[in-house]
Amino acid sequence: MDIRKRILVTGGAGFIGSHLCKQLLKEGHEVLCLDNYFTGSKENIVDLLANPYFELIRHDITEPFYAEVDEIYNLACPASPVHYQYNPIKTIKTSVMGAINMLGLAKRVKAKILQASTSEVYGDPAVHPQPEDYWGHVNPIGPRSCYDEGKRCAETLFMDYHTQNGVAIKIARIFNTYGPHMNINDGRVVSNFVVQALRGQPLSIFGDGSQTRSFQYVDDLVDGLVGLMQTDASITGPVNLGNPAEFTMLQLAQEIIKLTSSSSKLVFQPLPQDDPQQRRPDISKAKALLQGWEPQVDIQQGLSHTIAYFEKQLSSKKIK
Repeated sequence: MDIRKRILVTGGAGFIGSHLCKQLLKEGHEVLCLDNYFTGSKENIVDLLANPYFELIRHDITEPFYAEVDEIYNLACPASPVHYQYNPIKTIKTSVMGAINMLGLAKRVKAKILQASTSEVYGDPAVHPQPEDYWGHVNPIGPRSCYDEGKRCAETLFMDYHTQNGVAIKIARIFNTYGPHMNINDGRVVSNFVVQALRGQPLSIFGDGSQTRSFQYVDDLVDGLVGLMQTDASITGPVNLGNPAEFTMLQLAQEIIKLTSSSSKLVFQPLPQDDPQQRRPDISKAKALLQGWEPQVDIQQGLSHTIAYFEKQLSSKKIK
């Protein structure tokens, strides 16, 4: 590595943030990790605390933050429906006011800043797979709106700070991601299925299980985020980061039952309001811009790592 950068990661004790902090330290950078621990956990980054180049600060990005940094990865925001719907006003404040505070910091210290946006900006898409120039199909007043519209507004703010104030920005649209450090109670499909299978409980399928998702392993996403941050200043995004391999919920459930050797059965429940029927990224832009980046970890390999993590979590005394 040529230069040791000072890098701020908001949401750094969260699922994706903790993996990103680890990778940036591995690359020889100085990492400032900000988290308010709403969905993040000190346990996710405890093995980084001994590193003299890692600093952990409890902070909520709806409040301004001041530090001299070279790059900012803005990941802070609850990302699973069970968490973001717990306090929808707080969720949208985190996306919008958090973006304003971090963009203000980037403007003051002339830092490059990356926004962790989401495939949820596409809503329940009428176009499949979803390219970056698709504007989306989002309900602005539904139960998921606090997250979807908060992230859409954050993208607007990023583009406006770039065009009006010359802030160097990158926007990543992250599709479904899974792996170790997922919150055991986050209600997302991979963690739900894995925990239910390991406990021998029935796996909850919403709807008839025909809806599809594309799942990327967290290491592939982190490589994509770091790659996007390193692109030329003219590349602002948005850039889709996801794995285009598409699975129905039934296929995913059956794969997890097989990999865990579980005796779990399937139970079918009503589909939540505004739940997208299908989701799959068009990653041709990422592959072209990020020096040939594409997901390397297949679903069986990624699930095996994830299952091993949850087995360890469930066997520890902390989680009953």
